[in-house]
Amino acid sequence: MAGEQLKVLTALDQAKTQWYHFMAIVIAGMGFFTDAYDLFCISLVSKLLGRIYYTEPNTPSPGTLPPNVSAAVNGVALCGTLAGQLFFGWLGDKLGRKSVYGFTLILMVLCSVASGLSFGQTPKGVIATLCFFRFWLGFGIGGDYPLSATIMSEYANKKTRGAFIAAVFAMQGFGILFGAIVALVVSSGFRNSYPAPSYQDNPAASLVPEADYVWRIILMFGTIPAALTYYWRMKMPETARYTALIARNAKQAAADMSKVLNSEIEEDLDRAGERKASNEWGLFSAQFVRRHGLHLLGTTTTWFLLDIAFYSQNLFQKDIFSKVGWIPPAKTMNAVEEVFRIARAQALIALCGTIPGYWFTVFFIDIIGRFAIQLMGFFMMTVFMIGLAAPYHHWTTAGHHTGFVVMYGFTFFFANFGPNSTTFIVPAEIFPARLRSTCHGISAAAGKAGAIIGAFGFLYAAQDPHTPEAGYSPGIGIRNALFVLAGTNFLGMIMTLLVPESKGLSLEEISKENVDDDEAAA
Repeated sequence: MAGEQLKVLTALDQAKTQWYHFMAIVIAGMGFFTDAYDLFCISLVSKLLGRIYYTEPNTPSPGTLPPNVSAAVNGVALCGTLAGQLFFGWLGDKLGRKSVYGFTLILMVLCSVASGLSFGQTPKGVIATLCFFRFWLGFGIGGDYPLSATIMSEYANKKTRGAFIAAVFAMQGFGILFGAIVALVVSSGFRNSYPAPSYQDNPAASLVPEADYVWRIILMFGTIPAALTYYWRMKMPETARYTALIARNAKQAAADMSKVLNSEIEEDLDRAGERKASNEWGLFSAQFVRRHGLHLLGTTTTWFLLDIAFYSQNLFQKDIFSKVGWIPPAKTMNAVEEVFRIARAQALIALCGTIPGYWFTVFFIDIIGRFAIQLMGFFMMTVFMIGLAAPYHHWTTAGHHTGFVVMYGFTFFFANFGPNSTTFIVPAEIFPARLRSTCHGISAAAGKAGAIIGAFGFLYAAQDPHTPEAGYSPGIGIRNALFVLAGTNFLGMIMTLLVPESKGLSLEEISKENVDDDEAAA
């Protein structure tokens, strides 16, 4: 028989949108703001790292990171993120969402600063130190995914829950934009204070000594928003669903939410004690596989396929922009000028494609639904990727670069008004409370496995096969990589059919955690 809903959970489901909702969005969202900044700011400075540490004397072009080094620098944080999502996702269900929420933030702050202070006697030493600290930075970032999503889903009311979780995730867009703005400001300061000639005019003078400060300042700046939100994270009460359903303390849950909602909630303690909890089975049990096995397959595969495309686009868009001529050849600029140009291009993409896509999801997800938005997003990404790849040689000729950038921007728009948002939202809604954080962490980790493939795979796929001795040389391989990304998006559209719709239902109605197996199967 179905268990009767606790009063505190009913109060949360039916609560009108109020101040505490917005506070929760900001507190959880600033974590994602920092996550995006820390993950994607490396793409702004990786070319600068190549100039500083890998430029050989008397060569016609400035140095670039070798393929294996570039893959490590860009991908090591993603490896840490994957590990952190699994570990903190599990820990969030064992110890509570709030208990480990502050630790992830501290780890992010410390490792962000340490990344900027990377040291070594040789280029390899500096890069190795940087990769070490970025792995642990990613580990902290990984914890933010399941914890922030679960906390927001368990705080929200059922009418606007999708919009609230989407708003938390949408802070990623502002984090990406903020990273570009910081890079613009920092590079502008050194660019104007220490003007330098282009590499082709004077190779030695094109890399001013102050260039080493630029990438370090950019990497460390992400600590500020994270540090500012630590106090507020610690003040948040544990979610009522964890306290009532997992810790089995309905009285404490009612007391916590009475303060949050500014209304008196008196729980029937006899009923709370007798309330049947039919979700005692574990993650690897037959009951879980029967009830949620296909759901977990759907959330993991769609997030995996989405992140192959999304992260390869984000981390290597600077190379694509160089190929289509939107960023001039490296030898025509000095080192700081190149950082400025890359940051300006990424800021424009974030403003015109990335951020609007996130907020379209916020406004429409509780109207259209998760399933429809995810299906549409994968479909449109497939269309635009094919539109970029098929006439690729047309786009890379003079006079057509603007069209390429516009279509490229649309792929970001429909990624964010589509699966990049919904793959984050749905796992926080459809699984039972005692496994919610764990299953979200598993789904997110599958996504990061896709991101690692995207980061490492795109780098090698984009090399020109006719000049393998030249190392990483963006060429006709980019066209083939775009076709591969179109195929992954199409597969994502197919796997979306396994993901259930959760619009307008309470978390307990979606997961059916208060009913027995026979009723759940009905």
